This record gives sequence, C-alpha cells and structure tokens, in this order.
Amino acid sequence: MTAQIPVETRTQVHVTGRRIVATLIDTALLSGLYVLTAIAFGTIIDLGSPQWVVPAFATSATVVFVLVALLYYILLEGYLGRTLGKMLAGIRVVGETSGAAPGPAAATVRTLLRFVDGLGFYLVAFIVVLASPRRQRLGDMAAHTLVVRS
Repeated sequence: MTAQIPVETRTQVHVTGRRIVATLIDTALLSGLYVLTAIAFGTIIDLGSPQWVVPAFATSATVVFVLVALLYYILLEGYLGRTLGKMLAGIRVVGETSGAAPGPAAATVRTLLRFVDGLGFYLVAFIVVLASPRRQRLGDMAAHTLVVRS
C-alpha cells in the first residue's frame, strides 16, 4: 500500500484531456460489453447495412448490464481510485482532503451523477470541468473528489 500524499502537494488537477481519453476508453469497454451481452442474451437487429446493426435484449438483461456498469465505476473508483480508462490515461480519483481512493460511498455519488454529467455526450461534464477552478465535474463536487495525475 502506498503512503497517502495530501492533495495540495499532488500533481496538478488540470487533466481534462486525460479525463476525455479515460472516458472514451471506459465507454468503448462498456459498449463492447453491451454488445457481448446482447449476443449472449439477446439478438442483434440488422437494419439493412453494417452501420445500422443494433444490439437488443430483454429488460432483465438490460438491468443486469446497467448494474454491472454502475458497479464497474463504484468498485474500481471507490477502492482503487481508477477505472481501466483512468489507469491507461494516467489519472486517478482521490478524496479532496485525504488524497486517498474515495471509497464506495463517494464513488457511488460520482457514478450516479454521471447521468447528469453525461448529458449531451458528456458536454455537461466538459463545460463544468472547464469552468471549475479545481477541474471538477458535478459528480466530483458532490462527492468531494478530485481527478489528479497518477
């Protein structure tokens, strides 16, 4: 286990580009999982061309997929401070005051606010991060977390 460094002495929080890369990686990973779930539990609907192939499956499988996606963020960010996308982008989530992984409660708050931050393909988050002096999205502000370089 690594010693915790106060957030004030951590590398800067200006990691907006890295956050975008991490979001794209996590979205690609979860999208791939969604397609695999559709193949395993549902159907792939061909709407006439390769560009219009849509995965579709029962409501119960959709609920399971959403729960898995939520747990992906809550568990990885809560206990490790990073998702696979954040690991590859070289960033992590930390508590504002502790500098440690935020824990599952704060990660749950961050994750649930993704539904607001994610509006307009994460346009809400992008605007809020750029307007925030500590580069926090709404989920970070509510959960008292920061995203910093690893």
